[in-house]
Amino acid sequence: MNPDTAAIIEEFLSHSRVLTSEIERDTEEMLGVTPFIFDTLKERPDLFVLSALGDYYACRPDSLDAKTAELIALTAAAASNAPDCLRVHIAAAGKEGASRDEIRDCLIIASVIGKSGVLARSLRILQENTSERTQSGT
Repeated sequence: MNPDTAAIIEEFLSHSRVLTSEIERDTEEMLGVTPFIFDTLKERPDLFVLSALGDYYACRPDSLDAKTAELIALTAAAASNAPDCLRVHIAAAGKEGASRDEIRDCLIIASVIGKSGVLARSLRILQENTSERTQSGT
């Protein structure tokens, strides 16, 4: 790494402990809770700060309002089978003004995508298995 870049990063990370407290407070204000994973990640303040800031900027882009970002987050959490994240983001979406109907419809969309993913993988495996048996004459 370029020495100047390394020095900038080192200076930034020297504030990790203070930034950790600020990020934790801001996250609780934004989501209504402090995510469970923070407890362990805080053991490494340098990695925690980099990870949490990256997550924040990814999940709250300037191109989306907070409600839309939370609806997307809860849809992704549902499709990823991440129930703890789903609970957090359902509550955060409600806090940002999402209605029960909007949240419900996002969950339905997630279930359709999840079902399609399972079906597509399963049917491909069936097709491969059937093709292999047909080719081998069994």
